[in-house]
Amino acid sequence: MLLHPPHNTTINRSVSCVSSSHLPSNFLVPSLQRKMGLKGKLTSQMETKVGGDVFHELFRYKPQQLPNISPTNIQGCDLHEGEWGNVGSIYFWRYTHDGKQEVAKAVIESIDEEKRSLTFKVVEGDLMKLYRAFKGGFHVETHGGIDLVTWNLEYEKLNDDVEEPLSLLSFCIKLAKDVEAHHLKAT
Repeated sequence: MLLHPPHNTTINRSVSCVSSSHLPSNFLVPSLQRKMGLKGKLTSQMETKVGGDVFHELFRYKPQQLPNISPTNIQGCDLHEGEWGNVGSIYFWRYTHDGKQEVAKAVIESIDEEKRSLTFKVVEGDLMKLYRAFKGGFHVETHGGIDLVTWNLEYEKLNDDVEEPLSLLSFCIKLAKDVEAHHLKAT
């Protein structure tokens, strides 16, 4: 079955064994292979109309506002340790993934102002039941006056039975669309 990515969205992945049960109906699924490794990286790029600075600043300094912006996805983001927006700070996320309430404790691993990027490393929570290591982040770049948000998920599965986190990539896309809709409505 061929599925197509959402308009203005590009999906790249370095994995080749996926289950279509967690994919939105408009994704493109490449050919499937039976055997693969435990490490992988998923990437999605999408246009945003709210400006890369707004997007970067919200996720870096004001993630506690996300439950008001995307309440079906994010129910809370609390500062567990450090200061909002600093490398080494730890955020505690409460979110809904695949219809289930989940949590994640994540440390800000890196920030790049110029690339408008932010990377979190998950250190505790529901994802650690499936993955030995999990990092998620984004960067914003501008091409021809268009801001593009690129999401990156890097992971190492605990075993071959764990599916690729394609539904989490979809979650990131939905979250970004909610942020865009909220800010466009406010302007």
